[in-house]
Parts: sequence; structure tokens; C-alpha cells
Amino acid sequence: MIGVPFSRLFSRQPKPLVSFLCWGRRGAVAGPPLVPPFTEETARLKVKAAEQLWNTRDPARVCLGYTEDTRWRNRDEFLEGRAQVQAFLDRKWARELDYRLRKELFAFTAERIAVHFEYEWHDEQGQWYRSYGNEHWTFAPSGLMKTRDASINDVKISESERRIGLERASGSP
Repeated sequence: MIGVPFSRLFSRQPKPLVSFLCWGRRGAVAGPPLVPPFTEETARLKVKAAEQLWNTRDPARVCLGYTEDTRWRNRDEFLEGRAQVQAFLDRKWARELDYRLRKELFAFTAERIAVHFEYEWHDEQGQWYRSYGNEHWTFAPSGLMKTRDASINDVKISESERRIGLERASGSP
């Protein structure tokens, strides 16, 4: 897994009380800032950093990756601003238990990134799901995400069909 320091997500340092570092096997990874215009390398790092940040399931931390006036479409919900995004994520992760996400770069331009993702979670009754989707992201010059457009479909799975986040436990790469 690629580790990306949280501070590389943006051109300015986050507030110390809410800073977050993503670590790989050998510590924080040095490299170019993750701001537009993107190269293939920085787009891939941005996607991996977003994956790691979302896997914290910490709405306050996740919201720091978005502009104050961010605009989202998530399934059939339309959100505007960090406050609505944080409230949405609070609801999401209260409902989607043991959430684990994997994202892959699909395409990019200077200020846009498209990703394919899948995540697994279970509800309060213990029913597991795998959710598949695509996102289109647009970024401000600061590296904060201005827009997020997500289309997502859920598939019921059994616990034995889980595969995300189990790689370490099974010894797989």
C-alpha cells in the first residue's frame, strides 16, 4: 500500500489538531504535491490518499479534503458545503458498519480525476454488501475537491465472500 502524508493532499498544511498522516510500510512517502495539474503519478497518489482517508471513517478528517463550498451528488442525494458532507458521512458510517474501501484510478486530466471503487460493509442485522461505483472529481488549485459525483450500486454478499481488507489477514499482497 502506498502511504501518502495528509499534508500532501493540499498545498497548505491542515490545522494541527486535525492533521492526519497516511503511512506505508516504510513510513511517509515523499514526492510532488497532490494539486492540479495532475500527472499520472500524482493522480494515482491522490486516489490512494483518498482511499486511505475514507478508510479512517472519520467524517471530520475526510471533510478536510473538500472545499468549503464543495458540491456532491452521492446516489440520489445532493449536498453542498462541508457541513452537509460531514452530516452525510456521519449517517453513512453509522449505517455502513465495518466499512472498507478500495479505489482505482480510471482517468484524469489537469484538474479532474475519475475513479472506480468498491467497498464492503454490513448492516445492523449482519448482512454484508459490496458496493460498486464510479466517481468524477474536480479540484480547486489548492488540491481540495470542489465537486464529487458518485454513482453506486449495492450487491448482497455473504461474509465468506468478503475480499477487501482481508489481504493482510490471509497473507496475500
